Amino acid sequence: MAQNANRLRVIPLGGLDGIGKNMTVLEYGNDMVLIDAGIMFPDDDHPGVDLILPDFSYVVKHQEKLRGILITHGHEDHTGALPYLLKALGRQVPVLGTKLTLGLIRGKLEEHHLKKVKLREICEGGHVSLGPFGFDFFAVNHSIPDAIGMFVRTPAGSVLHTGDFKLDQTPIDGRLVDYGALTKFAKIGVDLLMSDSTNAETPGVTRSEASVGPALRDLIEHAEQRVIAASFSSHIHRVQQICDAAVGAGRKVVITGRSMITNTKIARELGYLVIDDDDLIDAHDASGLPPEKVVVMCTGSQGEPLSALARMANGDHKTIRVERGDTVVIAATPVPGNERAVTRVINRLAKAGATVAHRGTMHVHVSGHAAAEELKLMLNLVQPRFFMPIHGETRHLVAHARLAEEVGVPPENVFILDNGDCLELGGNGATLGESVEHGVVYVDGLGVGDVGQVVLRDRQLLAQDGIATIVVVIDAQTGRLVCDPELITRGLAFGPEGDALIADAQARTAKTLAKTFREGATDQAVIKKAVRESLSQLFWERTRSRPMIIPVVMEV
Repeated sequence: MAQNANRLRVIPLGGLDGIGKNMTVLEYGNDMVLIDAGIMFPDDDHPGVDLILPDFSYVVKHQEKLRGILITHGHEDHTGALPYLLKALGRQVPVLGTKLTLGLIRGKLEEHHLKKVKLREICEGGHVSLGPFGFDFFAVNHSIPDAIGMFVRTPAGSVLHTGDFKLDQTPIDGRLVDYGALTKFAKIGVDLLMSDSTNAETPGVTRSEASVGPALRDLIEHAEQRVIAASFSSHIHRVQQICDAAVGAGRKVVITGRSMITNTKIARELGYLVIDDDDLIDAHDASGLPPEKVVVMCTGSQGEPLSALARMANGDHKTIRVERGDTVVIAATPVPGNERAVTRVINRLAKAGATVAHRGTMHVHVSGHAAAEELKLMLNLVQPRFFMPIHGETRHLVAHARLAEEVGVPPENVFILDNGDCLELGGNGATLGESVEHGVVYVDGLGVGDVGQVVLRDRQLLAQDGIATIVVVIDAQTGRLVCDPELITRGLAFGPEGDALIADAQARTAKTLAKTFREGATDQAVIKKAVRESLSQLFWERTRSRPMIIPVVMEV
């Protein structure tokens, strides 16, 4: 199917099937730009996986068209895939972002030993042209400073991309959403609005970040011993409020956790986090102060097993141990899929004698995303011709689409897409175009893309039902068994009939081999398949489990 060179192609490669890995392509003729390049963190369905990336093979395949990568803000779900994408590209492409966003990106690129990357700073109210694309940037509120949205002008129509946002009327840094810019863009005409859907199911308005401050101050002032506060390391506004509350209560602040140390250092250097050097102490020195004089800022709000908070909960942190009477604040909401991990950490902290404050017990967290009434206000301000909800699970996109219809957007002008789908804009309106290759790429240690669905399925099977290896030695000439088959198992529970089951497995294997050779099969693949199917049936009949079965056939 040929592409229409006079139409704008909007292609989401990530962000429409969950919270994370946001990435969208805008393509017009022989030019293309990319908005965001994020990751998603794995859950219990991804054993051994470290990170999940969007499949950006379409971008790499057409990289000669790529004019730039624009980043809306510095969160991992919008920046984390950048190092992997830049390594895959065979040419330098400018990366555009605001001051703090680029600061956080620069630190990430250094970790990946990427030094010669074109980083181009942009600012709210600024304009940039990249080929036929003209970008106007406007300020939005989010749970990180310097977040922006963008109005994109093209020969085929205009697109307004909100990025992640909420409409905070009392932001702690005084930086309001640029309502004037939104009104101006509406007068120019917005053909397509792409808007954050994360909280589309939440009624009303999201509370201001400033509303968390009094609760944090009260908690820190009245805590009898040490306070340990866990937050996203990039949530600089929250970190600032915790630091302010600590200093106000006469406490010193300890920063621990690799990403927390890195991001707070960058934010301080760039002027986004303000705290005197005298109010910061090293974790090794904290033991020399009375516990009521210390606040520890750390990573681990999502229950990550190797995070600082999880190590403290397990009693294996290098310098900080949770003591009975300590107060732990989890100043974040679990990302979908992380709930069980967070609950495990809370239980371990409680068992150690700590008092744990979290969103379910105290007002220590607010979302950085707009709720339903704010989303409707954005739609009314912008008055788009067409609407495409982005950034969320399918249920969030559907809820956002319903809000758009409530405020008057015709249902036929609302497009709920999947990753890889294409929406084409032109003089005749908006239509669905040809889909592109899409999917996910798993990062496992140093391997990028080595783990596929087959490997992931094998890992899930191993985790659920274990593994059984059956070793058989046969005579190459006669096909007869030289000795009894040997069954080796890991992760299987046989109960009191274990010996009998092993004997039956050996007998059934011998019977299967005899039958296979009578039928004239000599190919090892055929023999292994017959043994695997026979034992799988036996295990199911006797244990109602399906372990991974690996036949090993040796000929002598």
